[in-house]
Amino acid sequence: MKKLFSLLCACSLSCAALGAGPEANIVPRPVSVVPGEGTFTLTASTVIGTGRDARLRRIAELFAETVEPVLGGRMKSAAGGAVSLATDDTLAPEAYVLEITPSGVAIRGGTAQGVFYGLQSLRQLVVNGYGVLPVVTVKDRPFFEHRGGMLDSGRYFWTPDQVKEFIDILALHKMNRFHWHLTEDQGWRIEIKKYPELTRIGSVRRETLVGHYANSTEYDGTPYGGFYTQKEIRDIVKYAADRFVTVIPEIELPGHAVAALASYPWLGCRGEGYEVRTRWGVSPEVYCPGKETTFGFLQDVFTEVLKLFPSEYIHIGGDECPKESWKTCPMCQQRIRDEGLKDEFELQSYTVRRMEKWLGEHGRKIIGWDEILEGGISPTATVMSWRGSKGGIAAAKAGNHVIMAPNDFCYLDYYQTKDPMKEPLGIGGFVPVSKSYVLDPYNGLAPEERPYILGVQANLWTEYIFTSTHLKHMLLPRLAAIAEVGWSYDRKDFADFRRRMNSFRKCYDASGYNYATYFFDGKDE
Repeated sequence: MKKLFSLLCACSLSCAALGAGPEANIVPRPVSVVPGEGTFTLTASTVIGTGRDARLRRIAELFAETVEPVLGGRMKSAAGGAVSLATDDTLAPEAYVLEITPSGVAIRGGTAQGVFYGLQSLRQLVVNGYGVLPVVTVKDRPFFEHRGGMLDSGRYFWTPDQVKEFIDILALHKMNRFHWHLTEDQGWRIEIKKYPELTRIGSVRRETLVGHYANSTEYDGTPYGGFYTQKEIRDIVKYAADRFVTVIPEIELPGHAVAALASYPWLGCRGEGYEVRTRWGVSPEVYCPGKETTFGFLQDVFTEVLKLFPSEYIHIGGDECPKESWKTCPMCQQRIRDEGLKDEFELQSYTVRRMEKWLGEHGRKIIGWDEILEGGISPTATVMSWRGSKGGIAAAKAGNHVIMAPNDFCYLDYYQTKDPMKEPLGIGGFVPVSKSYVLDPYNGLAPEERPYILGVQANLWTEYIFTSTHLKHMLLPRLAAIAEVGWSYDRKDFADFRRRMNSFRKCYDASGYNYATYFFDGKDE
C-alpha cells in the first residue's frame, strides 16, 4: 500500500503545478484557517530548523519519518531551515500557529507538544498536496484536556508493535491519552514480578469461544495467551511519551478478575476451582474484599504498576461486578458489619475507596467506570461514563470530574451500518461516524457544571476483534469523529467534517492503515 501511494505521489506532484493549489483541509477542525496566495513545495531535501532544542529535533525526526512515503526521502533537521519550529510561551501548552508562505513554513507551539500538533496538521497538508502546500495561516488549540482512546488487550493480546501503531493513530488524530486495558477474566497481560503465576497461568486461556456469545456454544480448542514484560511496557510508555500520549493503565477490580483468581485462588471468596475464562460476558467470580490478603495483593500489584506508568491517573475498573459471592461469603459479610456498611454495593464502594486512598498516598488519582457511583463515591474519584451519559451527568452534578465515553457514541466495537451481516463480526449496536460526531459531552449539564467534564474517549473492546486489520476497520474513520469532538467541540460542523475527511483519509492511505469505507461511500446510515 505504501509503495503504491508513493508512486501516486510522484505522479500527482508533477501534476500539481499544472492545476489549482491544494486546499488546507485539516482534521480535527482548527480554530481558524486563513488562506493566502501561492504555494510552497516541500521536498525530501527541505531542511527542518529546530534551533538547539533536542525535543524539537526529536519531533522533527518523527515528522520526517511519517512524510517520507510522500516525499520519496527523509527530511533532515538542523539549527535552521525552510521549515522552522519554535516554542512560544504566549500560547497555551497544546496550542500552535502554522504559517505557510511562498518561502517556507513556520510552526510555533506553546510547548513542544503544541509544535507536535502543528506538525500533525502540516503532515496532513503534505499528504493531501503531495508536498505542494497552500499558503495559509492556521491558528489552533484543543477544547478538552482529555482526548483518549482505549485498547482492550485483555480479551486478545496485541503485540508491542501493534500497540505502538495504535498510539501512532492516536497521535495522528491529536489525541493525548492511551487507556490500556490490561487485565480481564480472559487474560492477565502485565508482568508482576512478585506474582509470577499471573502470567504463567493467568495470561493463558484453555480455548476461546467461536462466534457471538449470545448464540454460540462452539470453542476453538486452542490455548491462547500472551503478556507484556515490564521491559516492553517501559518501551511502550516511552514511545507514547515521545508522541505526547500519556498511557493510563487499567487494572480491573473488584470484578473482571477471573484470570487473577485462577492464578491465586485465595483471592476469591470460594478459594478454589477457578479457571481463566474462555467465554465472553460477565463472570460472577470476583475478588473477595472480606480478606485482608486481597488488599495486600492489590497493593503489591499497584506498587509495580506505578513504577511502570508515570501517569497522574490509574484506572481501577469498577464495572460489572456481580455481588452474589459476597452475599454468601462469611468474610465479606463480616467486613460489611465491621465497617458499618449497608449492603454489598457499599462493600464495592469501600473497596474502591480503600484502593483510591492507597493510590492517593502514592501520588496518584483514580478513574473508574460509572458503576463506582453505586454505593457512594469519594469526591476525588474521576468517573468514566460508559452506560450512556447518565452516570457522567450525575457525577458532574455531584462535583466529580468526568470523562465521557458513552457506549451509544464512543464504543467502536459496535457495528457501523444498519446491515451488520455485511460487516465483520461486532458485539452489536449501531454507531456510525455521524453518531459519534454528534456526541455532546455537556448535554444535560448547567454552565457551572461543565468544567467537571475533562474530555471524551473512544473505547475499542476486542471480544470479537483479533486481527490488526479488523481492529483498524473498527477504529477508522470513527476515531476521527470523536477526536474532533474532543479537539474542536466549540466549532464542530459535520458537513465540513465530511468534506475535510476526503483529504484526511489520504493520511490513512499514506500510513498503510486500512479503514472502513462506509462513511466515504455513503453506506453508513
